[in-house]
Amino acid sequence: MSLPSPLFIGSEIYRNSSFGPSHPLRIPRVSTVIDLCRALGWLPPERYRTSPQAKPAALTLWHDPGYIAALQTAEAEGTVSPQVRATYGLGTSANPVFPQMFRRPATGAGGVMLAAELLTDGGVVHVPGGGTHHGLAARANGFCYLNDVVLGMKVLRRNGIRRIAYVDIDAHHCDGVEAAFAGDPQALLISVHEARRWPFTGALAEDGGGNCFNLPVPRGFNDTEMRAVLEGLILPRLAAFRPEAVVLQCGADALAEDPLARLALSNNAHWAVVAALMPIAPRLLVLGGGGYDPHAVARCWTGVWATLAGEAIPEELPEAAQDLLWALPVKSPPPPHLLNTLRDAPREGPVRPEVLDSLAHLARR
Repeated sequence: MSLPSPLFIGSEIYRNSSFGPSHPLRIPRVSTVIDLCRALGWLPPERYRTSPQAKPAALTLWHDPGYIAALQTAEAEGTVSPQVRATYGLGTSANPVFPQMFRRPATGAGGVMLAAELLTDGGVVHVPGGGTHHGLAARANGFCYLNDVVLGMKVLRRNGIRRIAYVDIDAHHCDGVEAAFAGDPQALLISVHEARRWPFTGALAEDGGGNCFNLPVPRGFNDTEMRAVLEGLILPRLAAFRPEAVVLQCGADALAEDPLARLALSNNAHWAVVAALMPIAPRLLVLGGGGYDPHAVARCWTGVWATLAGEAIPEELPEAAQDLLWALPVKSPPPPHLLNTLRDAPREGPVRPEVLDSLAHLARR
């Protein structure tokens, strides 16, 4: 199988669906990234694939069949019973009933599973609609109805790719992925997330049976500190593990603009992690994840694709791209740099003692 590299997998379902008018995922994200990449000339037809919707049977590679059936029924009926809500976590404020509540996550999962299939012979694939790392085998969790990360990793395994490294720089701990792979000696899990932030898992001492490296970081976590984490934890552990594939979840909620977290990264930090991971293994799968400021998410993930595709990021966006950012729904006009540029100003700062102490603790393992 010949794989164009890199490849972008997206879908129009993100343009035409929402979790509801008051939900953090009411904002457009993937659709804006697609539009920006096209406006910049970075997404020719040969680099783009439309994500398939995963079939229910395919989702049972990890998810419980009863849960998948309940998710489909909830979409079809537009409501859930109290018993279904209590059993499966559907119909809550975090995981509401909405018209595409099965089709949208099944499309995200289908894109990641397709990416895993395409990566069998090597390459780079970006699926910004993926990264739903909280989903549990039989329960919706944290805006995540399915866990496309786990499903993608299991497809890689099914196709003979054994040693898989998963790196997560989302502001929230990857509790669903850890539930699936904790204790698996052929899976390496590294999560950098905000301390004392939902889901309140991923403590420094939690090693998942030995293969999980959890690094809770303090509020205000800056670019300099992320560089220290990259050089002091992520790259050394990947080098020692020698993965056949790397999966990176780069949630944009770790950026300073995000309303649901209190970290302070610029998008330069995300792009630096992407660039550093590209030569590590013959297969790289890059996913989206969290991110609840529409301008910050769109600019970050568009730059992720630029990094993967080797495109030069302009100092000022062309008018068509600026128009896309101006059109995003916000309560008040954002700062000019969120409208006319992709690249943030660097957000450097001191590497605080608690970060250094945590890195030293993990280095001793």
